[in-house]
Amino acid sequence: MNYPELLAKSTADIRIAVSLSTILPFGMATPVNDGEVARASWALPVAGLAVGLAGAIVYATAHRVGLPAEAAAALALAATMLVTGAIHEDGLADTLDGLGGGNGREQKLEIMRDSRIGTFGACALIVSITLRWSALATIAEPMAVTAALLVAHAAARAALPAFMLWIPPARSDGLSAGAGQPPAQSAMIAVGLGFLCLVIGFGLGKAIMGLILLSIGALIWGFIATRQIGGQTGDILGALEQVGEIVVLLMAATAI
Repeated sequence: MNYPELLAKSTADIRIAVSLSTILPFGMATPVNDGEVARASWALPVAGLAVGLAGAIVYATAHRVGLPAEAAAALALAATMLVTGAIHEDGLADTLDGLGGGNGREQKLEIMRDSRIGTFGACALIVSITLRWSALATIAEPMAVTAALLVAHAAARAALPAFMLWIPPARSDGLSAGAGQPPAQSAMIAVGLGFLCLVIGFGLGKAIMGLILLSIGALIWGFIATRQIGGQTGDILGALEQVGEIVVLLMAATAI
């Protein structure tokens, strides 16, 4: 494959990843073919950088006009949720409702399909938003917040292709099953990009710690998903992304 073809393929993959992760008008204008979503999963960390950048711009703007760190952090989180259409928050809420409120695999999956939010989902969202907001407010300094947001959103999404490769879909339909199993190469590139972002943002020592924590989180989440519903779904992946964000942001806050 020559350079122009590689560039065109990489650009197409990034557009697919952006269309999956955000509501930004830079995604694919036409439906993608079978296997392309899984192949393009390596670019999910790149899409995460775009989401983190949106939050960082809002935080810096709020800080510049004199808003306190707490208000700026809330607006930054709102911006990231707006850019993503709150798809990952929705996945977290649906997952906790299903795993917490269902009896047996089929009932859990059925609850996860229900768009209505229940007690477990609401509590999960409160905890997720509170932890991320408090971490950003603690960091406070705009440049440090920018680094934390960029790294958190990239690294959290970097784990998803490897998780999809490792844990099979829990059902034959749905977002995750439709995406397919990512190639090992795509999963490795995504992990590499995520680790690179950790190194650039926090240095090698903290990057290694972040990689270990994210890996432990993915292993535990994979065990829970397999035991509870027999695999992963789009909601499970959304919840995993939220866990990754929380881990990285809390790690960044402890470095202050």
